[in-house]
Amino acid sequence: MTGRSPVGTGRFRDPAPPSLQESAAYITSLGKPTAEAVLRRAGEAGRVAVQPRCGVGGHREMKRLLRTLEAEAAPDILTLTIDSHTRLRRFEQARRTLADNPRDLNGYPLVTHGWRRGRDLNEAVAAPLEVRHGSPDARLLFEVAVASGITSFEGGGISYNLPYSKAVPLAESLAAWEEVDRRCGELAELGVVIDRELFGTLTAVLVPPSTSLAISVLEAVLATRAGVRCVSVAYPQGGHLVQDVAALRAVPVLAERYLPAGVAVPPVLHEFMGVFPRARRDAEDLILYGALVARLGGARKVISKTHQEAAGIPDTQANVDGLRLADRANSPLLDFLTVDEAGVTAELERILREVDEIVAPVLGRGGDPRAAIVEAFADGSLDIPFSASRYARSDIVPRRDAEGAIRYLSAGSLPFSRRTVRDNHELLGEVGPVPAPMGQMLAGLTADIHYFPDLFRQRRP
Repeated sequence: MTGRSPVGTGRFRDPAPPSLQESAAYITSLGKPTAEAVLRRAGEAGRVAVQPRCGVGGHREMKRLLRTLEAEAAPDILTLTIDSHTRLRRFEQARRTLADNPRDLNGYPLVTHGWRRGRDLNEAVAAPLEVRHGSPDARLLFEVAVASGITSFEGGGISYNLPYSKAVPLAESLAAWEEVDRRCGELAELGVVIDRELFGTLTAVLVPPSTSLAISVLEAVLATRAGVRCVSVAYPQGGHLVQDVAALRAVPVLAERYLPAGVAVPPVLHEFMGVFPRARRDAEDLILYGALVARLGGARKVISKTHQEAAGIPDTQANVDGLRLADRANSPLLDFLTVDEAGVTAELERILREVDEIVAPVLGRGGDPRAAIVEAFADGSLDIPFSASRYARSDIVPRRDAEGAIRYLSAGSLPFSRRTVRDNHELLGEVGPVPAPMGQMLAGLTADIHYFPDLFRQRRP
């Protein structure tokens, strides 16, 4: 793999990661299910797999955290959330911080700890591990993760660049992630299928469903062309039951339209990632609600939240409680749950039309799809709201309609048909179609962002 940097420098020095063949053999020797197998079995059983977010700097602390979560909550998949220095390939800074005070790290510096410590974590628990990070160039991190026996790796050249980085050219991040995906293809040939989860959450706040799904479709097209056999499409809960259920049900339809046969495409739900209510009972209501959305939408996995989301990084017990609560959505006593199927059908039709109108022109440009994606972001026909990057225009202005569903107040330069633009404006009613004066528009966005805390404040005594 190109672009190597020193691995595990300092007192945590490891030799270079073993070859892919050796890593594949190690994964097979573990005798534990891969993440792809867990997701497949969850689908066969008609249940939603549950996974936490978790990651701390110290190795002993990380190992203890994983063991505690498994012992007390039995999640289907466990997480290594990676620190910010490693995400940006600042490996020397990660090493110094780890040596000085591991608590100053906001995640586990896997590259610094090295693949042998990664294996120690893997062998400490029965559940498969996934790496979550946010890196526009994850080549070395992926190599160390696979050598550690980790079988799920999140991200992509768009979704792990534009929401996080200001000045990383899309062409560079797409090329780096193509190398990761090619390694996944090689591992598949060796009998090990890596779950490549796509971060449709993007900027996490008021992301219109069709924007999330369109970006994931494009990343999935690139990944499967490089040989990936399992692409989880992760969608961020927006907060409107019918719209969220429809978005999750759109995933298999889009997979059939745009991806080759034989590729596994499990839908995944990120529980609400916007402003959380501070009161524990309200936060727990929202956690359970998200898990029920995942069940009704046919998600194979839900990534849970905790009642401490509004206060900062959750402690271990809060994570345990959140996992247990999310898993309650799998109870057979809830088989009676239903959703407005007519509303879901109408919303699904709208979402699919919008995704097609975004994706088809990009793939229709011909030639290298990576170059087409770069060109589309440059001219605004691809875009995401609230991006940190100079390589996205962020001309999309989302707003909630009267029922709480996320619509386009302004679609920027997205190539939407007149019908789609009209539908969004009509659904927004008095909120659109003409963008309001800046002060009024910002006030409306603030209210939309604080949707759930405001809802509980109005309803609770």
